[in-house]
Amino acid sequence: MGTAATHFAGIDVSKDTLDAALLGPDGRNRPKRFPNSPAGFAALRAWAERHAAGAAVHYCLEATGPYSEGVAAYLHAAGLLVSVVNPARVKAHAKACGQANKTDPADARAIATFCRERRPRPWVPPSPAVRQVQALVRRRDDLRRMAAAQKNRLAAPDLTPAARKSIARTVRFLAKEAERVQAEAEAVIAATPELAADLALLESVRGIGRQTATTVLAELPPVEHLPGAQSAAAYCGLAPSEFTSGKTVKRYTRLSKAGNARLRTALDLPTLTAIRFNPVLKAFFERLVAAGKPRMQAVGACRRKRVMICFGVLKNRAPFDPAWASRKIS
Repeated sequence: MGTAATHFAGIDVSKDTLDAALLGPDGRNRPKRFPNSPAGFAALRAWAERHAAGAAVHYCLEATGPYSEGVAAYLHAAGLLVSVVNPARVKAHAKACGQANKTDPADARAIATFCRERRPRPWVPPSPAVRQVQALVRRRDDLRRMAAAQKNRLAAPDLTPAARKSIARTVRFLAKEAERVQAEAEAVIAATPELAADLALLESVRGIGRQTATTVLAELPPVEHLPGAQSAAAYCGLAPSEFTSGKTVKRYTRLSKAGNARLRTALDLPTLTAIRFNPVLKAFFERLVAAGKPRMQAVGACRRKRVMICFGVLKNRAPFDPAWASRKIS
């Protein structure tokens, strides 16, 4: 992986197939489809290396959950350069380049072009313990979404008593199962000294409870793989995005939302709580509102600072210090 890549393989991942596009130094695009299976991974690698003729290949694919993990892990284990990128970044790049088609081969070429132009950082797989926690946390969240959907059904006016009882039983089961899965995630963390230490650091931040801290451990990359707190915020899609044009068109600065939506969502309610009870964020929020910022924009800024504080305690290996954080946030 030390040799600079001259060929760029974009991989559009679906449940059953991998659509690949290989761009060479001459700009020629070579498309090919492979099965999303171990045999397909090997065939993809052999095909790319044959056309690269000994030159280094940079593989790139979008983060699509379990469907993309297999091929990414295979390429990384083979010592190859592979990047797993946010789909929103690829989409924005393709739009800027004028791509109009929306097909799997076109998406693969867009990913390859993005890789050639942006040279995203190499992907590093999470540790086995983190993968366990991540899978459990995501299952917990899925169960809670299902429970919320079932609760909404209770508002239907034409429900029979028997149907209403069935929905209530289902909601209770889903809630109990979500609690059990959360307990499993906490057990994995407790059995892993590094994760247990990180959990204690995160919980030292007022307003970060056990479940939010568990989500941060599951979804935020290791701090050593992030250049700084700003990068942590950008990873969550909480980087400010300014819109200005000429002298007359200027809209409110918004958050990009081109990042990890699971982590961003997990910070919503804790941030609202922290604005009330965390003296650092409360003062920060009030200062922004007093300066004329809309309240929702100030809440978004507090979410961003929340991530940066989490990054700070993990990076510095020290519990949250309100006095130090006040100086950093001011």
